[in-house]
Amino acid sequence: MEIIGYLASVIIGISLGLIGGGGSILTVPVLVYLLGVEPVLATAYSLFIVGSTSLVGAFPKYKQGLVNTKTAVIFGIPAIAAVYATRKFIVPAIPQELFSIGNIVINKPILTMLLFAVLMVFASYSMIKGKTEDGNGNNGKQKFNYPFILLEGTVVGILTGLVGAGGGFLIIPALVLLSKLPMKQAVGTSLLIIAAKSLIGFLGDIGHQVIDWQLLFLVTALAITGIFIGSALSKKVSGDKLKKWFGWFVLVMGIYIIVKELFIK
Repeated sequence: MEIIGYLASVIIGISLGLIGGGGSILTVPVLVYLLGVEPVLATAYSLFIVGSTSLVGAFPKYKQGLVNTKTAVIFGIPAIAAVYATRKFIVPAIPQELFSIGNIVINKPILTMLLFAVLMVFASYSMIKGKTEDGNGNNGKQKFNYPFILLEGTVVGILTGLVGAGGGFLIIPALVLLSKLPMKQAVGTSLLIIAAKSLIGFLGDIGHQVIDWQLLFLVTALAITGIFIGSALSKKVSGDKLKKWFGWFVLVMGIYIIVKELFIK
């Protein structure tokens, strides 16, 4: 299973390079089910892996003029504050055993995976539904809906902190709809936001978790390799079709995790 886990780590990066997101949706299941990492710890590892990979992926996007730094700052500040506070204070405060439903006991690891699965189901919708921009790749004149951008940044930050997902498929629709960014610029800007909030969020775990740095650096290196492959493929493969196919895959995975955690022992 470890070999499959390492191969899947490359796919995490390929997804980020191809469609600007989705890698974080795979990271926690790969760590938990293929590499044997405990679920809560896997969310911390995911922040580091996705943050580092996204940071590497954001550099070429920035050089191509596909990162809107003003939008990244407006969206990123509340997201970064929320994810750090969530990892530093909220996650450690969640008790190990929460409640039971009949014979099903909901503990902290199960709750983590269920929250992640629900996020996967919602994220799959934004992937499957397709473009929100016009045929020329533009969404009209850029505008800033500041209250909604700040609120969205806070919500995404809290979700990122709870489940360790970068939130690209929550961020990208928000940037397209609320800031009127063209899709390619939204993807580049999203990578920068994901990198900043994920890596700073990971700092909130230091001192609360025992980190296996060797495993963490290995998976991160494989994911970074994948993002270069994905970036190269993105020039040759239709991102819209891949996004929809990936969306269906994420939907199936989310449903599988819910069924496995609740009903399959």
